Amino acid sequence: MLQLYKSPCMRMLASIEDAYEICRQITAQYAKTFYLGTLLMPEAKRRAIWAIYAWCRRTDELVDGAEATSTTPETLDRWEEQLEALFAGQAFEDSDVALVDTLTRFQLDIQPFRDMIAGQRMDLYRNRYETFEQLNLYCYRVAGTVGLMSTTIMGVDTSPYTAAWNKSQEIYLPTSEAIALGIANQLTNILRDVGEDARRGRIYLPLEELALFNYTEEDLLKGVVDERWCELMGFQIQRARKYYAEAEKGIKYLSPDARWPVWAALMLYRGILDAIERNQYDVFSQRAYVPTPKKLLCLPLAALKGQVL
Repeated sequence: MLQLYKSPCMRMLASIEDAYEICRQITAQYAKTFYLGTLLMPEAKRRAIWAIYAWCRRTDELVDGAEATSTTPETLDRWEEQLEALFAGQAFEDSDVALVDTLTRFQLDIQPFRDMIAGQRMDLYRNRYETFEQLNLYCYRVAGTVGLMSTTIMGVDTSPYTAAWNKSQEIYLPTSEAIALGIANQLTNILRDVGEDARRGRIYLPLEELALFNYTEEDLLKGVVDERWCELMGFQIQRARKYYAEAEKGIKYLSPDARWPVWAALMLYRGILDAIERNQYDVFSQRAYVPTPKKLLCLPLAALKGQVL
């Protein structure tokens, strides 16, 4: 197998092993809860997930990173052209080497990657969402797509279809559930990061739902926490939990070695919603997170769920 890649400027890129390590470090640094779940996966699968996450992170930083002010529609056009090249086997940066290798090992569809770039285009053009339908499309593009990518890596359980009476049945792919998990995670991110996003001039909560609770943009930008805000946040949290509940239904269809990590990641991320409630919905001056002891305590329960549910 090819061990070294060259960029268009002929700079020697990282070896495959070093590239995966770079992707691991990126995942561990920027997605601590998600990273913990990946450690429960078999090596080949977790490395592939790290490679995908590193690409997604770099895509997100085009609009939300340190150099986002210089990003234009043409920047995203070029990024999509590079994506096409990656799927053709051409790496441009060290972390790309891992993704190119992953693409040789797993039959990933390029469309979710394209959809994610489309989500970044939305961030480039708008900082408000009038309705949940608009927000839901954004959440699919920037996070539901990750669910689709990850499901391909994790694989599905085909053992029920080996029996003679089941061979004619089509293998069920938990696509909608994978998308639901991505959307649930993104909604959780939005609720956790309301204050941070507001300081950047962005409001992801649907404006018509702010109005439903008689809470204004000005209130949000000032960080007002009152009865209106608590009721609004309670409404948003319940919606996110419904998406998690939908996602749970698909885990039993995954490959057995993927169920524990997915249950763990789901439970850990959903725990952020509990933390928001414990903080009395103050997401302006406190960051909601799941403490390490609670993370560790949930792992045995996640393992049990992966076996019996």
